[in-house]
Amino acid sequence: MSLDRQQTNTQQKREVATLAGGCFWCLEAIFDDLKGVEDVVSGYSGGAVPNPTYQQVCTGTTGHAEVVQITFDPSVVSFKDLLHVFFAIHDPTTLNRQGADVGTQYRSAIFYHNEEQKRIAEQVIREISEAGIWDAPIVTELAPFTAFYPAEEYHQEYYRRNPNQPYCMAVIAPKVSKFRHHYLEKLKR
Repeated sequence: MSLDRQQTNTQQKREVATLAGGCFWCLEAIFDDLKGVEDVVSGYSGGAVPNPTYQQVCTGTTGHAEVVQITFDPSVVSFKDLLHVFFAIHDPTTLNRQGADVGTQYRSAIFYHNEEQKRIAEQVIREISEAGIWDAPIVTELAPFTAFYPAEEYHQEYYRRNPNQPYCMAVIAPKVSKFRHHYLEKLKR
């Protein structure tokens, strides 16, 4: 088999997930640690303005959510596995809010890339709801993926590059620690 064909076959085995669960710094830091995840890019999705800036998204007027776009190997980690992590690391019952972060840009959302992802997301939401894991109804938006705009460079790998920044120490570090404790067998390290 030619090298080009091998690369094509390898690329075909990769999938993309686009998830919003509050601040993208938190999601990126956690999904970066997960086996089978090859790339995590912080950005914006779900809005109407092309190529929005962080300042525009923060106004809440563009319709975008802070998201992570995850490239993963489904033979190592499934979309369903990603969703189970997603629902464990943020509160999907608070509308347009995660902790002190308030606004539509911090909403919980799954932007599905195909009908299979939509079906799996609906199944996982139903399972979690029926299990009574949360005391309130899940308000996670389920919407078709339309566009992804990478966030500015300083947002990428923010936690890794700024572990001593106060927000990272107070908000992200505890989430990462909790995730690592509960998902030890699924970590890259």
